[in-house]
Amino acid sequence: MTRTVVESKTKTAVLGFDEPFCVIGERINPTGRKKLAAELEAGDFSTVEKDALAQVAAGATVLDINAGVVYNSNPNPNETEPPLMRKIVELVQGLVDVPLCIDSSVPGALEAGLEAAEGRPLLNSVTGEEERLELVLPLVKKYNVPVVAISNDDTGISEDPDVRFAVAKTIVERAADHGIPAHDIVVDPLVMPIGAMATAGQQVFALVRRLREELGVNTTCGASNISFGLPNRHGINNAFLPMAMGAGMTSAIMNPVALPVTQKKIAEKKAAVAAAGIILPEGMDDETFVQMFGLGSTKPRSGKEMEAIRAANLLTNNDAHGGEWIRFNKSPDEAAAGGAAGGRRGGGRRRRA
Repeated sequence: MTRTVVESKTKTAVLGFDEPFCVIGERINPTGRKKLAAELEAGDFSTVEKDALAQVAAGATVLDINAGVVYNSNPNPNETEPPLMRKIVELVQGLVDVPLCIDSSVPGALEAGLEAAEGRPLLNSVTGEEERLELVLPLVKKYNVPVVAISNDDTGISEDPDVRFAVAKTIVERAADHGIPAHDIVVDPLVMPIGAMATAGQQVFALVRRLREELGVNTTCGASNISFGLPNRHGINNAFLPMAMGAGMTSAIMNPVALPVTQKKIAEKKAAVAAAGIILPEGMDDETFVQMFGLGSTKPRSGKEMEAIRAANLLTNNDAHGGEWIRFNKSPDEAAAGGAAGGRRGGGRRRRA
């Protein structure tokens, strides 16, 4: 049975067809986050610290680390990204003990992250593009790490699932030429937005089955891509993830955290409540208020997608005796009294080729 092993200094995450679904937290990524990008250029890592802790608390098994900031002071990522990647990796692994996923399009940043990471990180990513294969596969072999393989090549991203499968097969074959086993290839078959392609869900489910049955590889995806541009994205994601798991997908790069309710939304709701003539108890705090009116929470917590994943793990017998489901559904006070759930323990330093 295919097993992809990812390690921190003290903890192991395993991707496999008979393993619990692996959640790779995506929040430490400045792409599309102007505030975070500005903070990183200024040397402020406070948001990185908060995101690392919140994602692990919400159930992330691995954390993706992306340092792709284009500095205003220096627009050359080949110069700025490697030292930033090293800094973030060192910072995050000093805060949390889960394995890391080193994520960059800059080869120098990939190697800087690999050098700084303790254990055996996941590398994100290689594609079927010839230049990328020649740059990344030697790093994968040198550091003996697993790698995410994205199913596009020099012709771009095909809408034909057969073409995407063929690209994945080529990457697996090229990796074998470097002595990299198929169990260390985690294929991203590329999830298309369902709003733009009505068959996107059917395509990815069929692709995942083929990748499992014909190539014997584990799979991942950018989970939120499926709902891009549509209302109630969480509702779509909540249905998509268990269906993908049922097809054989073993991990996803996603946000496990439900973001806190903003003060603006709280103020708007309080105004609406007052306009309706509802009198609230004197001194009610914001957390009690948002809980009462179903707005969520003022604190980061596990998102609805995590609930769907945990339920699917239970239903596929990948949650021994329902322990994780029970812990997830305890009140915060009960969880604190019972202690934090321990992770799978594993080996320490990275194994070199």
